Amino acid sequence: MNITRPLVLSAAALSLALLAACAAPSHNNANAAAPAGDSASTGAAHSSIDLGAYRWNLDTASDATGKPIGVLQREGKYGLQLSFLKDRLGVSGGCNHVGATYALKGDKIEVKNFQTTLMACQDQRLMQMDSEISKQLEGSTQFAIEGQAQQPRLLLTTASGSKLVLSGQPTPETRYGGAGTTMFLEVDAQRRSCPHPLMRDYQCLWVRERKYDANGVALAPTEDWHFLYQDIEGYTHEAGVRNVVRIKKFDIKNPPADASSVAYVLDMVVESELVPAR
Repeated sequence: MNITRPLVLSAAALSLALLAACAAPSHNNANAAAPAGDSASTGAAHSSIDLGAYRWNLDTASDATGKPIGVLQREGKYGLQLSFLKDRLGVSGGCNHVGATYALKGDKIEVKNFQTTLMACQDQRLMQMDSEISKQLEGSTQFAIEGQAQQPRLLLTTASGSKLVLSGQPTPETRYGGAGTTMFLEVDAQRRSCPHPLMRDYQCLWVRERKYDANGVALAPTEDWHFLYQDIEGYTHEAGVRNVVRIKKFDIKNPPADASSVAYVLDMVVESELVPAR
């Protein structure tokens, strides 16, 4: 008998995720957001860096007194990540996928209408992180961008006076020069030996494509299982766990002769299930 983890999104939540996946890449240029002649705007107003071209990893967070915000840490480390897609702010790394609407106004980010998926996590600290980051970012937050396009830093000062410092990591869309194609893969609980052309005794992921209707309801599988001869960026396979993942497939321009011409990048885990060993 299969034992299902409490990690399955509702049909409504998955539908929203599907719509978000189809959105065009954002162009949240900080320079374009600054009003003409606004000399009061800080570094962000003079930056040509596009917020949406990066995923922003939280490096440090301190409250108005300069004390580290411990609830945003897990095992002494910050693990939250912010992304900007059109007018949507996304937060990952806690228990749930957290989202809100936002708008750039000069050197301010106006954030409102936080929503979250309803997954339950055994580690209550992860759920507390979701709640705390939502509280910190709600309202008007001053921002500035430092550094060059290769290694930018995003500096946030929240309405409560907290200071968050985040480092930018280029999104797959930025790295591969395109929006990519969204698809869903079901990944079997066990890797399997496969005839990999370059690596002897390689263990491939055993996958099949999955599809959903317009309401986010899973359709009966029609695709055959097959080997995936490469890994999925950002995905760590755990033996004994079957997953359904949403991924982005990118074409690689001018790949090396012995490398794949496509890249698969994890977008999110949609469903996860423990499968007892046979």
